[in-house]
Amino acid sequence: MVFAPTGSFVSDSPKRLIALVDCNNFYVSCERVFDPRLRNRPVVVLSNNDGCAVSRSQEAKDLGIKMGAPWFELRHFERSHGLVARSSNYALYGLLSNRVMSILRDMAPGQEVYSIDESFLEMTGIADPLALGREMRARVLQWTHIPVCVGMASTKTRAKLANHIAKKSLKCQGTFNLESLTPEQEDRLLGKIEVGQVWGVGRRISDKLSRMGILTVRDLKRCDPDAIQDRFSVVLARTVSELQGIACLSLEEVAPPKKQIMVSRSFGELITTEEELREAVVHYVTRASEKLRQEGLMAQTLMVFAHSNPYREEDTQYRGARVIPLVTPTQDTRKLIAAALTGLSEIYVAGILYKKAGVMLTDLVGQDIQQEDLFAVSDSEGSKRLMQVLDTINKHHGRGTIAMAASGLNEQRWRMRTDLKSPAYLSQWKELRIAKG
Repeated sequence: MVFAPTGSFVSDSPKRLIALVDCNNFYVSCERVFDPRLRNRPVVVLSNNDGCAVSRSQEAKDLGIKMGAPWFELRHFERSHGLVARSSNYALYGLLSNRVMSILRDMAPGQEVYSIDESFLEMTGIADPLALGREMRARVLQWTHIPVCVGMASTKTRAKLANHIAKKSLKCQGTFNLESLTPEQEDRLLGKIEVGQVWGVGRRISDKLSRMGILTVRDLKRCDPDAIQDRFSVVLARTVSELQGIACLSLEEVAPPKKQIMVSRSFGELITTEEELREAVVHYVTRASEKLRQEGLMAQTLMVFAHSNPYREEDTQYRGARVIPLVTPTQDTRKLIAAALTGLSEIYVAGILYKKAGVMLTDLVGQDIQQEDLFAVSDSEGSKRLMQVLDTINKHHGRGTIAMAASGLNEQRWRMRTDLKSPAYLSQWKELRIAKG
């Protein structure tokens, strides 16, 4: 026997066990952390430009509000049921996510951060995994006020399924180990769950499976992976194998390097002038450059694009894009802006009502691994230090404290609408909560 980091005893020849910890209604839960008035009330968090519901409290779900429902169709719930809406506050959600993931990292031998609100944890050999799962839930809730559920199983796909059961079953109290069931108990349980609840089985695949008579998770689990691969894909075949307890997906404790970085937004208002379009693109390049440096990468190619609103059929429709190869790999915001503006000048068409623009950085390489060019100058040490100073100031004093003048200093009509956004509780001194006696 050996001693686990969390204090649980671990056996010498353990059976593989993976946990998926998922934050409940994450964006809404983050909003409730600093505004207790939102608790026990129907709440939705809206997508960019306050368009659609992308996170719903349980109370909002009970009203029949669907994921992706347009905000203008939900406004009547404000008066009738006290519905509260919030604009997306991604900086707040990211910081709270980091806190949750840090807590979980200290409670398990291995971790893969799967998304902003989900984390796979290595649980193999833990003597009492259910007790540890309950401890995780209690600690995260006490330290961050974010509720989570914990699902455990022998593979990632089964762990996802176990997490779904932990959320939906009141008996589980937020923690469930699928491997604790007998084969007969598991069959009965999986026979009650629709096949669309399986990780990676979207609506189109679910509809096709239903036409084949595969209606439940149990039905899919009983399929032959080779037959599924012939009819669908190797990905779904692996899903079937994982449901059968055959691990096909490993725990990635170190995230693979990004292959591309894209920043794009829909504008708060339709814009027509090249100046406004340039300001928006400079802003997006600045953000993409920050992400590039955070990952320790450099870009060799940049793509800039802009297009009209495809849903306004009365407008002239236009989609423009230009790929700009860079002479040498770079992470310098100034060089990337220069390349983006060169491409933008080539695709801009006067008279178009532009709805969206963006940039994509591709052909990414490590900042310490690059091919030098005899006739071109790579990022100098001075350039790297300047970018480091820029990032440090913006990190400590808030994003945009120092910005490129080309991103505009005036009205900036292209910025997203965030009329219902909560304060930056964790990233702006002037917006911190003040305790009064």
